[in-house]
Amino acid sequence: MAAQHIIETVQNIFTGADERDWDRCLASMDEKVYLDYSSMGAGDAKELPATDIISSWKTFLPRFKATHHQLGNFTIREHNGEAEVAFYGTATHFFPTESMQNVWTVVGTYNAKLVSDKGQWKVTALRFNLKYQDGNLALPQIAGN
Repeated sequence: MAAQHIIETVQNIFTGADERDWDRCLASMDEKVYLDYSSMGAGDAKELPATDIISSWKTFLPRFKATHHQLGNFTIREHNGEAEVAFYGTATHFFPTESMQNVWTVVGTYNAKLVSDKGQWKVTALRFNLKYQDGNLALPQIAGN
């Protein structure tokens, strides 16, 4: 049963982001999260307040008309109220353009760490491991204008 709760906690972050339900994202994170998107060229990994992570996502993700995160192939190791989770992730970002090159897709794997806090699982670390990007790689800049 713990495995299902762990998976749901992770999924709530990504589904919440797609639905722009920031409270749902935040509820699945510990107060601070060690965030590592360095494989995407996003700078060094660092521990950040979860509220700062959500603030950053609030300014980036709504630029797109839609985003869709698909997760799967979960592998979970849980012991004494802590869990390590590895999973696949594909993020599709959509923004209509005159060129009809409307989609930017990012594919990779994730590693997450969680702790059980008063019966609720919380993500304490999240690392993305880029495999590849496809589509309109300029879409983040186009959507930001």
